[in-house]
Amino acid sequence: MAARERPLLEITPQVLLKAYACGIFPMAESADDPQLYWIEPQARGVLPLDGVTVPSRLRRTIRQQPYDVSVDIDFEGVISGCAASRPGRRSTWINNRIRSLYRELHRLALGGAFFGESMFSEVRDASKVALVYLCARLIEGGFVMLDTQFVTDHLRQFGTIEVEKGEFHRHLERALKVEGDFFRLDRDPTPARVLEIVLGASGAR
Repeated sequence: MAARERPLLEITPQVLLKAYACGIFPMAESADDPQLYWIEPQARGVLPLDGVTVPSRLRRTIRQQPYDVSVDIDFEGVISGCAASRPGRRSTWINNRIRSLYRELHRLALGGAFFGESMFSEVRDASKVALVYLCARLIEGGFVMLDTQFVTDHLRQFGTIEVEKGEFHRHLERALKVEGDFFRLDRDPTPARVLEIVLGASGAR
């Protein structure tokens, strides 16, 4: 369950950053709904960066390097991909206001916390590979928290857990005390380096 109410003030990127720092985030009912709502889940999905699980089959896929993995080169295209309707999902929470806000927000940072909003994929295993590369970038950059908002079967296989609101705020408070560097890791790390970082952080081999 999540508390929801209409915002009482104009949402700007700065207001949005403060909202994230308080553990809340905006959503729309659909792409056609011009209104935004503040959401504060009573239980939250978190992927501990020192406990990321990478299934053995996915490790083999990553080592084979079937895809070119890039970062921060087509933000508008990613938003469009996340907002597109797909089999089993006709509507989306990403309306025009959300697009505008996150377009302005994506170059701003918030301590050592990374907030995952939405993801999509068009080919097999691409989203899994992207998530492992993201985790490597966050670990190398000194981030301490990856917020997934909710827990799905897709995220659970990587070690995502559900925490109550109070525990989430304790994670967030700790994350806000450090300064993560999203680009400390090279833009084009080798698959071996990515797995070394992620598996090393979790103590796996």
